[in-house]
Amino acid sequence: MTITVALVKETTPGERRVALDPGAVAKLVKRGVRVVAEKGAGDAARYPDDAYADIECVDDASAALGACDVLVKVHPPSEAEIDALPEGAVFAGFTEHDRHPEAMARMRDRGVTALSFELVPRITRAQSMDALSSQGTITGYKGAVMAAELSGRLFPMLTTAAGTIRPAQVVVIGAGVAGLQAIATARRLGAQVQAYDIRADAREQVESLGAKLIETGVDATSDGGYARELTDDEKAKQTEVLAERLARADAVIATAGVPGRPAPKIISGDMVANMKNGAVIVDLRAENGGNCELTQPGETVEHGGVLIAGPNNVPSLAAVHASEMYGRNLLALLDPVLGEEGVNVDLEDAVFDACALVHAGTIRHEATRRKIEGEG
Repeated sequence: MTITVALVKETTPGERRVALDPGAVAKLVKRGVRVVAEKGAGDAARYPDDAYADIECVDDASAALGACDVLVKVHPPSEAEIDALPEGAVFAGFTEHDRHPEAMARMRDRGVTALSFELVPRITRAQSMDALSSQGTITGYKGAVMAAELSGRLFPMLTTAAGTIRPAQVVVIGAGVAGLQAIATARRLGAQVQAYDIRADAREQVESLGAKLIETGVDATSDGGYARELTDDEKAKQTEVLAERLARADAVIATAGVPGRPAPKIISGDMVANMKNGAVIVDLRAENGGNCELTQPGETVEHGGVLIAGPNNVPSLAAVHASEMYGRNLLALLDPVLGEEGVNVDLEDAVFDACALVHAGTIRHEATRRKIEGEG
């Protein structure tokens, strides 16, 4: 049985990524999958239609959607896209279920299965499917570059005929994938870097990159490699130590967050008020509410001489490589789904038991189900 995968343009404003780059499409076609794409689907990512071999192009998205077994996107499909899908189709991509519960409800009602990258478990077998990590890597890299660009200081130490320039002092908040890449990039640019994470086990990774871990005496490590919410006493300890470190920083790169939840508020307005004139904060969690109280999503604002940047959709700024990495994640996720007899989502498989947010007319992710159905 031939399986059809649909590739359509992303409709989210400012999005430049495409779910499948030409290399990913070629691998699907090689294994006998039919790929139907909306014309211009890859244009924003600098992949024109003629870069894709053996792909069927159609004039509009509805033509691709109506014929597909699997829809791949970066962002969740719109209501119109969901309505155009055949019953029993599979969507694979970021579901953004905390912000778009209505799309999850519509997929439930239409009998569409939603495979959520946010819910792919952190197990060894699923590492190649981890789109949060691949896109987080790009976010961290770009965040460090933004901080260097916005800063009025040079990041490296330079010895010149005009004297010695001391290296910039950078603080990275959060030592997940994005934070670690921000540390590595800021270090490559020559800055002296300190990092903070509420998980004590982040120390080894931070120090392996040549940065120092800021000690607060708080350890909030939880299951799954993420962090639990802090108690009031722990928040007070965190604030006291961080306020002193941020006051000496030339640049702060904030990356702390847990998928599916609002970003924790770590940098208060008082902390910003005590920072150096000319210091920079790049808040990479702006789309989820921001780690800084003063962040304005999509804007760069100034408070008391401190620049606060709240960029949205940072991976889209490197659309070529972001799309390439995302395409590889999709291939890994879909590989067990695309069988010889058709599409099969095996809920006995630990990966799909975790990431199948919607399946067979049921919202399987409990927090999303309660939000939609008005419980708790």
